[in-house]
Amino acid sequence: MHRTVSLLLGIVVAGGIVPAVAQESDDRLTLDVYLDWERVSNPQVSPDGRQIVYTRQLVDKVNDRWQSSLWIMNADGSRNRHLTEGSSPSWSPDGTRILFTRKGEPQGTQIFVRWMDAEGAETQITTLDKSPSNMAWAPNGEQIALTMTVPGEPQWKVSLPSRPTGAKWTEDPKVITRLNYRRDRVGFIDDGYRHIFVVPSDGGTARQLTNGNWNHNGVAWTPDSHEILFSSNRVDGAEHIWRESDIYAVSVETRDIRQLTTRRGPDGSPVVSPDGRLVVYTGYDWTDDTFIAGDIYVMNIDGSNPREISGDHDRRARGLTWAPDNGGVYFGSSDKGTSNVYFASVNGGVRKVTDGNHRLQMSSMTDNFLAVGTLSSYHEPGDVVSFDLRNGKLEQLTNVNSDVLTGRKLAEVEEIWYKSVDDYDIQGWIIKPPDFDPSKKYPLILSIHGGPHGMYGVGFNFGWQDHAANGYVVLYTNPRGSSGYGSAFGNAIKRAYPGKDFDDLMAGVDTVINRGYIDTRNLFVYGCSGGGVLTSWVVGHTERFAAASANCPVINWLSFVGTTDGAGWYRNFDKLPWEDPSEHLRRSPLMYVGNVTTPTMLMTGVNDLRTPMPQTEEYYMALRYLQVPTAMIRFNNEWHGTTRTPSNFMRTQLYLRGWFERYTTKDETTVTTTSDTN
Repeated sequence: MHRTVSLLLGIVVAGGIVPAVAQESDDRLTLDVYLDWERVSNPQVSPDGRQIVYTRQLVDKVNDRWQSSLWIMNADGSRNRHLTEGSSPSWSPDGTRILFTRKGEPQGTQIFVRWMDAEGAETQITTLDKSPSNMAWAPNGEQIALTMTVPGEPQWKVSLPSRPTGAKWTEDPKVITRLNYRRDRVGFIDDGYRHIFVVPSDGGTARQLTNGNWNHNGVAWTPDSHEILFSSNRVDGAEHIWRESDIYAVSVETRDIRQLTTRRGPDGSPVVSPDGRLVVYTGYDWTDDTFIAGDIYVMNIDGSNPREISGDHDRRARGLTWAPDNGGVYFGSSDKGTSNVYFASVNGGVRKVTDGNHRLQMSSMTDNFLAVGTLSSYHEPGDVVSFDLRNGKLEQLTNVNSDVLTGRKLAEVEEIWYKSVDDYDIQGWIIKPPDFDPSKKYPLILSIHGGPHGMYGVGFNFGWQDHAANGYVVLYTNPRGSSGYGSAFGNAIKRAYPGKDFDDLMAGVDTVINRGYIDTRNLFVYGCSGGGVLTSWVVGHTERFAAASANCPVINWLSFVGTTDGAGWYRNFDKLPWEDPSEHLRRSPLMYVGNVTTPTMLMTGVNDLRTPMPQTEEYYMALRYLQVPTAMIRFNNEWHGTTRTPSNFMRTQLYLRGWFERYTTKDETTVTTTSDTN
């Protein structure tokens, strides 16, 4: 690759400008390190608490993808070793086997079972036509439940005249009749629905338990292995009913289905208590608010006596896991940029189990309250940890990137809080280049998250560390609308996005500038998805940035609501666009393109179905027509986003900095050269 390097001539005096591209140093994080990067996920502790199996990924440099394998270690982290190829491991209830997935015959992803004895025999137990998901052992270990898409019958057939022998006619057209007919990272979904199956754990034919033109989500066995609970919206016209789902139970033997919840609003993620008497689930009463944290509920196994138990815990709950004594559930929640484990009692009320300035994700636990998960923080990229749920004490078990980070000086991260308009308190973080000197001036990159109801946090971010290693100060914040701060904060952008969140972002930039070490001539901004929306809004409302990159953006709500992968965005406006388009126009960045003077690049995946490429093309054409400096980078082999494949992640970093460097104002003492680092 080629890297632009700024060489300072002479001595930089106090107060001098730091180049937009820092001098090369042997102790800096460099982009080539990403090719040796590793990731861990989904650790599962054995029922006896003695072993942990987890998924470990590394970059396949030849095939440009992440390659997954299963690793196993003792519960104290010792004897950490490769087990087999695959991902998504799960222990059998008796601990004698694990199920996992990998590519199999005749094609695609299949389910395998491995015996955890000395022989270690592995068997492919499915021959599925579609990829399985939500795999779960029956408590008796005899069956495995899963969900899979079942192709539907063609809605419309036509009979053509007989084709001549050897004729090469055009492929049949795709007939689409559903409201929501495609999904990002999947493609067209008009020809099938997701159903629940069971397959014998020693192999055999997958047997379908549910039917009908509905999707069925989640798999939760009852302790007697007789029923499976799931969520769905099994009513006529379901695709036109917004934010509605209920919890059902299906008999494994008879396939009879009974409905457990009936309230208006979405109910989902059911989990049955160990004694089989109670069901815990998440949901909320129907509302048209754009963000709802939701609550935790419990009901009897027959659906009677539903009650909310999460109290004033105004944060989203994920990964509900029953305590072995049936007294409540452990779960994860994100709060103000961090993630920790909490406990909700069946009698009501939530308490915090773990604490720390980190992103902790619990993935499994034993009956002796030993839990395992993954943890990331400012300088910790993500590793497997264990902890006792009775005291919350954490123990790190892996350190998969220590080899490539040894000798590398990482950027420091500082948390900030600042006031914005309407007296809002906004949280953000400043990443400062290694060997940061506050007496000097640095270029600033503002990074904006997507969603818009997303949340930046305290976890390790390779991309930002790479920017900082190249001499930039990076600012990232959680403006109003972000999750992790409660329903009212998240819903504060209802019918006002983008807008007030723009004010929050600019107040953050002002806060950092007021610290005295930012070169105000060299301010840069970028974001993807919701961050792309706000970036295009920023350049239409201020000229303070030297350059911008609006990645995978929405720039015209009129055209977007009917072309994104789902009809839900129609609901985020007071009126439908054909009834009154004024709100769609007022909130569209395209309407302010006439104000743009900032050089603005666009980067989008060619397969993007969430913020489709025509959004990018429409903005590019407008900018180009107005002779605003612009470039459109169309990423191959990418859906929504530009970083799924390792090479595209590196391209994203390099195009982004290359664009910013092109519009960087440099001192007279700075000379830019190019060096080949291949």
